[in-house]
Formats: sequence, structure tokens, C-alpha cells
Amino acid sequence: MRTGPNNCITDVDGVFIGNAHDARVRTGTTVLMSDAPFAASVHIMGGAPGTRETDLLDPAQTVDRIDALVLSGGSAFGLQAAAGVQEVLHARGRGYPVGPVTVPLVPAAIVFDLLNGGDKDWSGEPPYRLLGRQAAEAATDDASGLGSVGAGFGATTADLKGGLGTASAIASTGHTVAALAIVNAIGSATVGAGPHFWAAPFEIGDEFGGLGCAPDLTGATDIRTKGGAPRTGENTTIAIVATDAALTKAEAKRIAIMAHDGFAHALWPSHTPFDGDLVFCMATAKRPLQNGASDILTLGATAAACMARAIARGVFQAASGPGDTLPAWQQRFG
Repeated sequence: MRTGPNNCITDVDGVFIGNAHDARVRTGTTVLMSDAPFAASVHIMGGAPGTRETDLLDPAQTVDRIDALVLSGGSAFGLQAAAGVQEVLHARGRGYPVGPVTVPLVPAAIVFDLLNGGDKDWSGEPPYRLLGRQAAEAATDDASGLGSVGAGFGATTADLKGGLGTASAIASTGHTVAALAIVNAIGSATVGAGPHFWAAPFEIGDEFGGLGCAPDLTGATDIRTKGGAPRTGENTTIAIVATDAALTKAEAKRIAIMAHDGFAHALWPSHTPFDGDLVFCMATAKRPLQNGASDILTLGATAAACMARAIARGVFQAASGPGDTLPAWQQRFG
């Protein structure tokens, strides 16, 4: 398997990513947009999700195209980021047409980063609507940042800083598949107390250190969680899979389901009652399927591998900062 040219979700033709953060609050927002409305679906496997407009993405629902996807810090406050993105899209004339009116459709998901050391006393309007606008206005098809950027700015895991990770691959079908993940898991991306990533079997080159698999698995499956005492709603890994394949919402749903395998390959434990683990899948429809369900199998497996790599890259690239409650991987092992 080989990566796309930038090993990034923007390797999918027509996809744009924008990031914005607030260093004082220690939080941020990430938006995915495209050069045209796109098909998308979602699958949730965590026990404590926070979402907006995800019901639209069920294959049974009428709307078959949306305008953007938002990932944000801030817990439920962060859902306001989607309103900021909606404002930017509306000003550009984008949205679902209803007579003379257009309504931008912007599903969103959030992570909990309210206990990461930042100043959350915003004494008025939370920053997320502004962060959403800033992220939308900054959206580009250049390579997305990694680590402590966007919605990953304040993310943490059980024992290391989390972050934003992304990875891409060219599937054997010829389609481009990519993932972007905000890693704020209750569990750990590394094996035991060492530097080796659970996702090592999927690594391409040295994209997250090239250390290979952990040589000693003694105690590797001991369950370590954030703070040692998990509490509902304080953790989540949220992600987007993107592809240039022409997919229905039902096909995008199946790929989102399969992409959750990447969480299980990269995080221990995952999909817990205390995480809001969620995967969106979006499709730009620039390249048709050739073999129906067979192509969906290939694209879903490729998405899962990309997801595992994206999660590891997000942790590997996280940067240390003043007031951190946890060390970054580079600080501890680099």
C-alpha cells in the first residue's frame, strides 16, 4: 500500500481542511469542506457521543448531500462551531435549496477537552462559533497540520497528549482513501509504558517513528485510562474518512462502520462507555465504483488501516506547551 502525495486527507481531490485554535482556552476546531456538496454517513460506537445533525446522515433520510463536517473541542459548547461554519457557507451561497432560501447542512461532533489546563472561564459567549468561522475561512486543499492543531489542540489520551492525525492511501481499486482523527481517547495509543504504537503493523515508512511492533508485550493489555478513574463524557476519538469514490449514503455508512476497526487497532481500550467514538465517511464521487460490494470491502479495509495510522500520527506529532497536564510523545520518548 502506498500513501497519497501528502499522506493527508486533502489527497482526496476536492477536499479542503481548515483548522483554528484558541491557545488560552486550549481548544480548537477543524472543518472539512469540499468543492461541491457531498454524500456522507456516520457510525457511532462510543457510549458518550456529542453530535449535531447526524440524523440527516442516516441512509433512510431524504437529504443526500451535505456541505461540511465539523470536529471540535469544547464538549457540548463546541457544537456551536458548526454555526460559524454555516455562516461562512451561507455567505458563499452554499446550502440545501428550499425555494429562494439555501440552508447549509453542517453535521458536527465534539470531544471533551474542558479539563486540560486551559482557561475555560470565557465569561460570556464560548469561543467555538468564532473558531468555526476561522476554520472555515482557513480551509485549503494543502496538506493539513498534524498534532496540536485544530480540534486536536487540547486533546489528551490516557498517558500522553493526543492530537489531530491524518493519513491517506491509494486503494487497490485505484480510489484514494484517507482519514483524519481527533485523538482524545480514554485509552492509550502506545503499548504499556513504552514508545511503541499499537498501530505499528499498519505504519508506512516512518510516519510515526518507524519503531515497529513492541518487543515485549508483558502487561501490554493492562487497562490504563485517563485519570485512572473514567467518567462519562470526558473522552472521545472522532474522525472522518474521505474518498473520491462515488458512494451512496448506505455505502458510506458501511465504510464508516469498517473504519472503526482502525480505532481498535490503534487504541487500547476503545469504544468504551466513556468515549464518544464516531466516524463520518464522506465521498466526493469523482471516481465511480467498478465492482460494487467488492470495492466497498476494499475501501472499508483501506479506511481502517488509514484510521489506525492517522490516530498514531496525531499522538506522535503532538507538541508540548505551557501548562500541559500530560507529556507529548516527543517529550517523553523523542
